[in-house]
Amino acid sequence: MLDSLVTSKTRIKLLLKFFSHANSGYLRSLAKDFDESTNSVRVELNRLTEAGLLVSVDEGKTKVYRANERHPFFTEIQAMVSKFLGLDELVEKIVLRMGAVERAYIIGDYAKGIDSGTVDMILIGKNLDQDYLNFILEKTYEKVKRKVKVEILEEDPGDISGILVFGK
Repeated sequence: MLDSLVTSKTRIKLLLKFFSHANSGYLRSLAKDFDESTNSVRVELNRLTEAGLLVSVDEGKTKVYRANERHPFFTEIQAMVSKFLGLDELVEKIVLRMGAVERAYIIGDYAKGIDSGTVDMILIGKNLDQDYLNFILEKTYEKVKRKVKVEILEEDPGDISGILVFGK
């Protein structure tokens, strides 16, 4: 869907990075993360900044970019990116049907805004339905074309660095 609207693969990667989470990045790290040339990333950063979708701040000699949360289409673009990734529906299904999920975290590459093709999740709860989880993970790959790895913990270790997507 998103790739038929936006023809530049680099631009899609930037939109996924900045609009899937509250991420920021600078030219060289983005080029490295995306395995793209700095020139192609710079061109797209400039286009998105000129369109008002990104804002930049100078931090020393480095220009750091992030999504412009004040842009009139910020929430719509964020929703499109979320639907493109298919994760909003995935998390909702897993959390609602697994049983007594206390918290769910998305960690790893996706939490950093990198679409590596794998989504790592941690579910916190007791007596969660492992059979249902196995079933939904197979179906998820067919639908969103991303591998989902889920680890279940009975207690929150309290030091998970990720993005809280559900909690009591």
